[in-house]
Amino acid sequence: MMMKVKAKSPKWKLGLPVLFLLCSFFFFAGLFVSMLLSQDLGDVRSSSRLLDESVENEYEAQPNGESGESFVGSIPFQVLSWRPRALYFPNFASPELCRNIIKIAKANLEPSRLALRKGETAESTKGTRTSSGTFISSSEDKSGTLELIERKIARATMIPKNHGEAFNILRYEVGQKYDSHYDAFKPSEYGPQQSQRIASFLLYLSDVEAGGETMFPFENGLNIGTGYDYKNCIGLKVKPRQGDGLLFYSMFPNGTIDPTSLHGSCPVIKGEKWVATKWIRDQEQEEYES
Repeated sequence: MMMKVKAKSPKWKLGLPVLFLLCSFFFFAGLFVSMLLSQDLGDVRSSSRLLDESVENEYEAQPNGESGESFVGSIPFQVLSWRPRALYFPNFASPELCRNIIKIAKANLEPSRLALRKGETAESTKGTRTSSGTFISSSEDKSGTLELIERKIARATMIPKNHGEAFNILRYEVGQKYDSHYDAFKPSEYGPQQSQRIASFLLYLSDVEAGGETMFPFENGLNIGTGYDYKNCIGLKVKPRQGDGLLFYSMFPNGTIDPTSLHGSCPVIKGEKWVATKWIRDQEQEEYES
């Protein structure tokens, strides 16, 4: 008589010590992988921050010619508007450089003047521009401050520095302002022009407690053809902050004047406004011609 032997399936009996070791293994393995992923994400964020702050450590500079530069630089900016084309440059110059420019200009300030249209007189335009100022070229500044600013403006605009006029350093006291106007000269109003102002760069040399904004009343076509009062302070407004820069273009790439580039300086309500203006033309200026 044969006896049937029933095969028994193997049973895994795990004691508490073994179970504890397995759980510990999976816990620490998961923790290790999590740390690796976290480190990778941190490296990505760190690299992104470095790229945002400066490109000097991220890219190798290309060989440059005699007029180029041997380094890769970064000048942060923000597009404020496409109509007009206006760009904002935070911390373009240090407070020390700004104070140096004010010191240079203070001794030579006189009432600001206007370029007069056909039929206009100093009396008929009285009150349009009430600031005081002076013109200083970088060659006249023995400290080299204006030369540094001028070179940086050339890099920011990609227009050679020899296309710029001398700096117009301006001071606006409480109540002083500049009614809306164009920096470019319409030949029909000012007569034939040998060269034209295509862009303007404003470097704010001081903070202003209240008022003193640079304003563009025709931003994106606003108020055009509505009988706008040029004395109103409306539209896109840029508050002066020491060391910040503002670049805007007065002309389109095709050489015609941009009607939305109309701009002005709102009255200072509290404090004092100092600004250095660099007008940039489409041709070299005599100061730099050899």
